[in-house]
Amino acid sequence: MTIIRRSLLIGAAAMAAGMFASAAYAQNTIKIGSVLSVTGPASFLGDPEKKTLEMYVRDINAAGGVNGKKLELFIYDDGSDANKARTFATRLVEEDKVDAVIAGSGSGSALAIRGVFEEAALPYISLAGAAEIVLPVRKWVFKMPHTEPMSCGKIFEDLKKRNLTRVGIISGTDGWGKAMRAECVAMAPKEGITVVKDEIYGAADSDMTPQLTNIKNTAGVQAVINCGFGQGPAIVTRNYRQVGLSVPLYQSHGVSSKSYINLAGEAANGVRLPAAALLVAEQLPDSDPLKKVAIEYKTKFEKETGQPVSTFGGHARDALFMLVEALKRAGSADKAKVRDEIEKTKNFIGTGGVINMSATDHLGLDLNSFRMIEIKNGDWSLVL
Repeated sequence: MTIIRRSLLIGAAAMAAGMFASAAYAQNTIKIGSVLSVTGPASFLGDPEKKTLEMYVRDINAAGGVNGKKLELFIYDDGSDANKARTFATRLVEEDKVDAVIAGSGSGSALAIRGVFEEAALPYISLAGAAEIVLPVRKWVFKMPHTEPMSCGKIFEDLKKRNLTRVGIISGTDGWGKAMRAECVAMAPKEGITVVKDEIYGAADSDMTPQLTNIKNTAGVQAVINCGFGQGPAIVTRNYRQVGLSVPLYQSHGVSSKSYINLAGEAANGVRLPAAALLVAEQLPDSDPLKKVAIEYKTKFEKETGQPVSTFGGHARDALFMLVEALKRAGSADKAKVRDEIEKTKNFIGTGGVINMSATDHLGLDLNSFRMIEIKNGDWSLVL
């Protein structure tokens, strides 16, 4: 259930009764806290995450809960503001006294709240993409989505298959854009890729044609990689077609939501990106271990919400079920035991890949968990 605050009871007897009932109820629940960007610029991340957590907590409780206890879900909307996220993270620790946390829609928020949960010694599973969240490894911090280095690596892998080795990079000044650009630029020489043009755009920019024109006019560009987040990649995609660029355009998995396709329109057709298998669930071969889980989640989410599935909600689903399995193995909500069991997760099949955590790896995914996807006729298509 999602917690709802009630007005204070009046009268000493009522207060005593309420405190007794509350304490008794708390002993029979496992409290899971969450801070998500349900509204604001990152709502395309937080909204499906919230809906997913609520949907599955309801079902788990209806089936009897975990270890004989019901799950109690505390969700706060940070409005895509990292400062608000930290305030709510503190509330989860000090007021709500949660047992574990699934939180952090965007990398900025995820990093802002990390220290709060580390200090409180709370198991924290992040839903944001930045590798920095778990690198270096931090005892209490885990994360679900693929990282910037993985996005670069999968793009470079596809480029080489197409015999394309000279690229232009255009990136946003948002946290994700800067981090992915840095990773791609550093990784390129090791992968036999040459960056022949490197352009930057601001987070509030609404026209990237000058930067894209510079790329177009640079001799030898065989493909372009956009490192960005939010609405920037959709603007880049539209401007890309407008300036007449015809070489392949790659985006990161940060755009793996139908909202990107809707914003970019027909210009999105032909764009490639690495993404979780979830987006092309029905197109996966029957031998793919992710197919069953991906189809089950996609069918359930779309039926119950009336919205197209996104990988972001899928990460919330995976985080919750990984936590539930850790709780079952721990036999209680003891924070240290649950943390240890999350770290012991092996062969967990999620919508984002097969997860194998360890003391030195709090992500548990490798490059094989990505699929290369191309947008065709306004929809996702698996690149074989």
